[in-house]
Amino acid sequence: MFYRENGQFKTSYRSDSQIFPIAQDRWAVLLLIAAAFVLVPMLSSGYMFRAILIPFLIMSLAALGVNILVGYCGQISLGSGAFMAVGAYAAFNFFVRIPGIPLLAALVLGGLCSSAFGILFGLPSLRVKGLYLSVATLAAQFFSDWMFLRIKWFTNDSPSGSVSVSGLQVLGIPIESPASKYWLCLSILTVLALMAKNLVRSAIGREWMAIRDMDVAAAVIGIRPMYAKLSAFAVSSFIVGVAGALWGFVYLGAWEPAAFSVDLSFKLLFMVIIGGMGSIMGSFFGAGFIVVLPIALNRFLPWFGSMVGVDISTAGISHAELIIFGALIVWFLIVEPHGLAKLWSTGKQKLRLWPFPH
Repeated sequence: MFYRENGQFKTSYRSDSQIFPIAQDRWAVLLLIAAAFVLVPMLSSGYMFRAILIPFLIMSLAALGVNILVGYCGQISLGSGAFMAVGAYAAFNFFVRIPGIPLLAALVLGGLCSSAFGILFGLPSLRVKGLYLSVATLAAQFFSDWMFLRIKWFTNDSPSGSVSVSGLQVLGIPIESPASKYWLCLSILTVLALMAKNLVRSAIGREWMAIRDMDVAAAVIGIRPMYAKLSAFAVSSFIVGVAGALWGFVYLGAWEPAAFSVDLSFKLLFMVIIGGMGSIMGSFFGAGFIVVLPIALNRFLPWFGSMVGVDISTAGISHAELIIFGALIVWFLIVEPHGLAKLWSTGKQKLRLWPFPH
């Protein structure tokens, strides 16, 4: 009875085309953002910041970028880990080679370098699609691993490819405590998520979805496939590159190319599948599920094993995590291809009608 649109009249095109046309949604999102900025830092411990909140925010940002390419434009990509690596190493080089460069500028420049890298490996999408395109983007993963291991300039002449950063600050505020790192990641995620939401609602977003549904028909009605596909690769790689820079600078602090392996690419794709392809909200659901599930299994499985008299080792927990991930992916592809976001949308629709039968 509380989720109603009665009396919410639209008197202009601007009010009719706003991001959240229902007042309950607008207030819920505003309250959620306010709670994330104010209440969560007050109630969270250092462990919560380092193990759950910061990884969740960065992975949500990366999944958001992958969702633009895979969910909205329909271009399968297995090179997301490479785009994150390019963003991280590019931001690192700007940060250490340009004295006094602001941290935010280094992150943006790292994202732009990742965007150029994504456009380069997105060129095969003009000729191939499906499995062939996924293999072409997978080549970006192997190329980035070779590049950062063999070309020492990218790693500031580090023999192992390992780099580290320190002395982070934004507008003179040091980014050292877990809470400050959380606020930085949350602020960047909020801005980029709002930009992505507006992009997918704009003309370019409609072009992406037309290419996803049927690229031949989209070309017939005047949409340029080259512009639509490469712009999707550019925007997606930029967001993923910024997420990679945050992953290295804020979460890891010191990293090597193995931190952005192909496993990370598959994990990001799993987030999009479980959360919901073609949904901004689905990126958050998928990231939350993937980040929280291993921690929950680490706590729950030993307790469950002790209840039934079975000793479950750390290796057993790791294997159980892979089994559950695989089973969930198969289940979502069969039962609910649109993921958790579709379940959320269905629940909202039912609330708009409950308790009436029509």
